[in-house]
Amino acid sequence: MAFAGKWEVECQEGYEEFCKLLGIPDDIIAKGRDYKMITEVTQSGETFTWTHIYPRDAKVTNNFTVGKESDMETIGGKKFKATVTMDGGKLCVTFPNYHHTSEICGGKLVETSKTGSVVFKRTSKKL
Repeated sequence: MAFAGKWEVECQEGYEEFCKLLGIPDDIIAKGRDYKMITEVTQSGETFTWTHIYPRDAKVTNNFTVGKESDMETIGGKKFKATVTMDGGKLCVTFPNYHHTSEICGGKLVETSKTGSVVFKRTSKKL
């Protein structure tokens, strides 16, 4: 149950370069640069509801069970199927254009997304 709770972004590394590679418009990148995004996670065993709350109350919620194929959605609204796996305490999933991991390190939620050589790391504190 380590992931369960409400989390607020503390810091981000590689945000702008990552967003540009995904084709996110500059005005949207600017709005999100300093926004303290909230992540809400509920967990029941291996089943999760994972919600990212973006500026202007935009939300993306993904429901998944570790090891089972699930319907997922990106912030851009692209729907796809993916299987979230657990690897040494990290939740891992491959989105259409990048690989994403989530883990708890030192009581913080650390989310890392990688596409090619570009890495975006977001660290959030528990509220």
